[in-house]
Amino acid sequence: MSDVDTQKYQHILVEYEGRVAFVTMNRPQRRNALSLEHMQELLACFKEIGERRDAGAVVLRGNGPAFCAGHDLSEMTGQEPEFYRHLFEVCTVLMETIQSIPQPVIAQVHGVATAAGCQLAASCDLVVAASSARFATPGVKIGLFCSTPMVALSRAVPAKLAMEMLLTGELISAHAMHAAGMVNRVVAADQLAAATRALAEQIVAASPTVVGLGKQAFYRQLNMPQHEAYTYTREVMANNASLADAQEGICAFLEKRPPQWQ
Repeated sequence: MSDVDTQKYQHILVEYEGRVAFVTMNRPQRRNALSLEHMQELLACFKEIGERRDAGAVVLRGNGPAFCAGHDLSEMTGQEPEFYRHLFEVCTVLMETIQSIPQPVIAQVHGVATAAGCQLAASCDLVVAASSARFATPGVKIGLFCSTPMVALSRAVPAKLAMEMLLTGELISAHAMHAAGMVNRVVAADQLAAATRALAEQIVAASPTVVGLGKQAFYRQLNMPQHEAYTYTREVMANNASLADAQEGICAFLEKRPPQWQ
């Protein structure tokens, strides 16, 4: 059974199938460009999903030919500086929220992901891409360097590739992004939905409490010095070990039976 919310949002579609939430950017005529309203809807949606106990993973995808073509340039001409500051602040909060909610977010990238669209994919916890997908940060070509997309991109791929993408704006293939480490899996276009769904189902089979704890710990320790990271994560793991789901999982393993998560 699927639960579809068709009324709440103008620019996105939200559907729940089992314990997987599907968030579909639905501005195909604008190549899913991130207008301010679109980003605000995505932000509200991810915050709502983050509070739900019945959702264990999120798939982010796009309708139409593109995954996401970045910011909506049609609303970025002739504005006051405060508008631009607000626009990029909302964008920043959106990207940070994707990584702060307990559910892992998987980007299902079928077409181009450019500028803030590349940033969006890079901000997701996992990326599954069609072999025809392409990634780019082409802002330099129109006089607007992709500075905020650079934050996510430079944390997802090696520095030299990030600089090349930022300085040239050229499209990079899904296979190259897989080799660089930003894309987890590359599949044929007709296998993309199934492969993404299978990955999401693997995730939701685990304890949602433990997955959320682990996701939070991953991002917190990522840029810590090694000793500090071990100090932090051993405390996380000690607390994790005392949780009911950890005790259930250990007992289920020893007793050779499926665990029953709380």
